[in-house]
Amino acid sequence: MAMTTAAVAVAGIFLSAPASASPAHASCGTAGPLLDGAIVIAAPAGDAVNQRSGTVAISSTNCPVVGVLQTNDDAQYYCWTSGDDGFTWTYLRNLRTDVAGWSRDNLLDYNGSTIWCGF
Repeated sequence: MAMTTAAVAVAGIFLSAPASASPAHASCGTAGPLLDGAIVIAAPAGDAVNQRSGTVAISSTNCPVVGVLQTNDDAQYYCWTSGDDGFTWTYLRNLRTDVAGWSRDNLLDYNGSTIWCGF
């Protein structure tokens, strides 16, 4: 049986997820599985980026901030999912602080992870 995929375009990069399951939001407090593993040097695409405990609740920025990825911090990308704010979000671990959390992909180098979390 062939599996079809649906693609989400983020700043010109296509992120694939199986068409049979649409990307879902990650509730506050939800961790993403380590599916990607990419180590990204100086991960923020610009200014410092908040790491949050999840990607939902009226707007994704309503989930608590658990850390901050500074402009010179390196990160390990785990996977991505969609937020209820219309953006995709990557679960990542800050290699300097060892804090893991969700950050919005358009604020990250390479637009975050290219591997879908599966939820």
